[in-house]
Amino acid sequence: MRRRADRRILPLYAAGFTTAFGAHGIAANLGEASAGGAGSLLYLGLLLALYDGAEVVLKPVFGSLADRVGARPVLLGGLFAFAVASGAFVLVDDSGWVWLARLAQGAAASAFSPSASALVARLNPPARQGRAFGSYGFFKSVGYTLGPLLGGAIVALGGLAWLFAVMALLAVVVALWALIAVPAVPPLPRSRQTVVDLARRLTDRSFLRPTAALAAATAALSVGVGFLPVSGAAAGLGPIATGAAVSVLAVCAAIVQPRAGRALDAGRLTAPVGIGAGLAITALGLAGAMLPGVAGILLGALAIGVGTGLITPVAFASLARSTPPERIGQTMGAAELGRELGDAGGPLLVGAVAAATTLTLGYGALALLLVMIAVVWRAL
Repeated sequence: MRRRADRRILPLYAAGFTTAFGAHGIAANLGEASAGGAGSLLYLGLLLALYDGAEVVLKPVFGSLADRVGARPVLLGGLFAFAVASGAFVLVDDSGWVWLARLAQGAAASAFSPSASALVARLNPPARQGRAFGSYGFFKSVGYTLGPLLGGAIVALGGLAWLFAVMALLAVVVALWALIAVPAVPPLPRSRQTVVDLARRLTDRSFLRPTAALAAATAALSVGVGFLPVSGAAAGLGPIATGAAVSVLAVCAAIVQPRAGRALDAGRLTAPVGIGAGLAITALGLAGAMLPGVAGILLGALAIGVGTGLITPVAFASLARSTPPERIGQTMGAAELGRELGDAGGPLLVGAVAAATTLTLGYGALALLLVMIAVVWRAL
């Protein structure tokens, strides 16, 4: 029985890998598309923002749609749409249209990402949701880790169009796998929900606390991936060494997430302790990044990876357990919105403080914010 359940869930893990690989694999190589007349940092920044911007707007919408029509059709539609968006760029083969392909990919990921999370919750009993979300986070972390590495190798071999072709093929394979293996999960009867009811549920502590922790973890993760290489370059390290440091962060997050989920399911870890400890460890990692040289970079990568790996499955399992099953898609979409805001807000905060002072104080500002969130979490 357990093996059958695992076979049903594996395509959902692959969908998580797909969105992570697509986000970081292409984002790390968009400099190829911004070369030439439009090759300004502003243009590159806009290309990077399109994917996340589409997710911020559309994830809650598709999450609610998954509750209404069923998560499986939205998952399959999003994966096939991702394949079409990627394949269209391959056919056009014009870097001037990469912005449209990127926007379409983000819109498609907005459909299949919260649907996959909702199905992970629906297809696992509460006693196994911690482990399930830990494994889901593990595969996403692998996608984040391999995306820049494999993406760079593919672009070096055949250019950006090859990378989009690989993404199209990956999305088709995962969609067909999900079509075969993931069972139909019919939408549950739902009582009428007013705007006031929705606002009340999304402002309840059972939603706000895990979502705030997810946003904080994602902010720290994004800052680690984006700014630790800057610190490494300032310390005289080459791109290979700084890339290895970022890989340490992703590997730590990947290793910790399944273990944290299993500990939660077994009762060895509670949500308040897990999330509180994760916030504290992540803040310690940001503080460690303030230290000069290789030691600060490695300490930052290690602690940020462990802390965020501890927070993510515990927070998602807490959301799943506190949400009515008929509203799980809407909750996951809204929680993913919180993550996207953290993904954008963390680097903006650190970058703004660094521009006004130093990068060291930028790390310190985000570390202080995480400590404040941990204190409020504990007080509530």
